[in-house]
Amino acid sequence: MTGRPYHHGNLRTALLAEAERTLRDQGIDHLSLRDLARQAGVSHAAPRRHFADRQALLDALAEAGFLRLGDEVRAAIDAAGDDHERQLRAAAAAYVRFATQDAALLDLMYVVKRGKHSPALDDAFGRLFATFDDLLRQGQQAGQRQLGDPDRVRLLLLAAIQGTAALVTSGSIDARQADQLIADTVALCTHGLMPRAAGCSRPGPTLRAGRAGAR
Repeated sequence: MTGRPYHHGNLRTALLAEAERTLRDQGIDHLSLRDLARQAGVSHAAPRRHFADRQALLDALAEAGFLRLGDEVRAAIDAAGDDHERQLRAAAAAYVRFATQDAALLDLMYVVKRGKHSPALDDAFGRLFATFDDLLRQGQQAGQRQLGDPDRVRLLLLAAIQGTAALVTSGSIDARQADQLIADTVALCTHGLMPRAAGCSRPGPTLRAGRAGAR
């Protein structure tokens, strides 16, 4: 017995918060149930009431990350008004903001998702990407015509968002250039969804900000 009292509040939430701080400050290799118990001021056995082992902790951490990211993306969309392109920009910006502020957590989220994990994690992951799917379909219903497979448009959008976040976290571009890349990416997707008038050729937006940042 350690003599430490059992946490009087929500221990699961407290442990996940400590796990996020450890991940952000020290990396995944320093995550352990024993250390989290010490940081939370509880007995070594207390965390196992909520997480059977370290993998269960990682699953829960990834699930919480996808849920929080999904909530932030949806809140950004709701705050953007009714304009579809503005909603896409807001959703993309919320994703990039999360990815740059919590880069280590986002990495863990996708690493855990690729391995064996809990059904709850699949559900949290699915809810996030359903938000982007719904947003793109709403563009179709508003009178825009999507060219090609909707899933491919979503993957293109998300690949560009992830790439923008990676450029920011690596220091290759600054926040202003990231905003421009998001706007360019959304313009490509949005204009690609719109039917063109007969005989009209529209040049696509350039990615000057991305090239400038890469130099």
